Amino acid sequence: MDVILSTIALFVTNIISDAGYLGISLLMTIESSFIPFPSEIVILPAAYLAQQGEMNIFLVIFFGIIGSLLGASINYFLAYTLGRKVIYSLANRNFFKFLFINKEKVVKAENYFLKYGNISTFIGRFVPAVRQLISIPAGFSKMNFKSFILYTFLGSGIWVTILAILGYSFGSNQDIISKYSNQISLFFVVFALILIVFIVIKKKNEQ
Repeated sequence: MDVILSTIALFVTNIISDAGYLGISLLMTIESSFIPFPSEIVILPAAYLAQQGEMNIFLVIFFGIIGSLLGASINYFLAYTLGRKVIYSLANRNFFKFLFINKEKVVKAENYFLKYGNISTFIGRFVPAVRQLISIPAGFSKMNFKSFILYTFLGSGIWVTILAILGYSFGSNQDIISKYSNQISLFFVVFALILIVFIVIKKKNEQ
C-alpha cells in the first residue's frame, strides 16, 4: 500500500508541476467527487513544491479550496437531482466500486449526516472515509446550498491549510506529516462535537 501511495504521490507531483495551480484544482475536484483518494496526496506535494520556490503557498491553498468546493458541489447536486434511491443503486455497480465508492461508504456518510445534522458537512471534512462523501447525504436532504457551501468552505479551508502548512514545513518527511495530520484531524473532530453539544444545549435553553 505504501508503495502504491508513493507512486500515486509521484504521479500527482508531476501533474502539479506541469499543470500548475489548475492541476491542483482539477485534482482536488476529482478527490472530492469522483475518486475519493486522500487529499494529502495532492496538497502535500504542492506545498513541498512551494517550499522549493516552484509555487506560491497561498495560491496552493486557494486553488486547493476551490477544487474541494467544486468536487463537493458536484456530489451535492448529483444527490439532490437523482435522489437517494438512484445514488444507492449506482453505488452497487462495479464501476463505482472500481472508483472506491460503494454502498457501505455512502451509508456511513449518510448516518454521519443524520447524526450531526448540517454541521456534519463541516465536521466531516476532518474524518477519513467520510470527508469526500459527506456532500451526498447533504444533497439527499436538500440542505440549503448556501449553508452547504459555507460549512464546506470552512471545513475544506481549515483542512487544506493544515496540509499545506505540514507539507511546506516538513517537506518529504511522511512520518511526521502523518503523525501531525492525524492528531490535528482528531482535535478538530472533538472540537466540532463540543460545538454541537453547546448549540443543542443553547437551543433547549431558549425554548
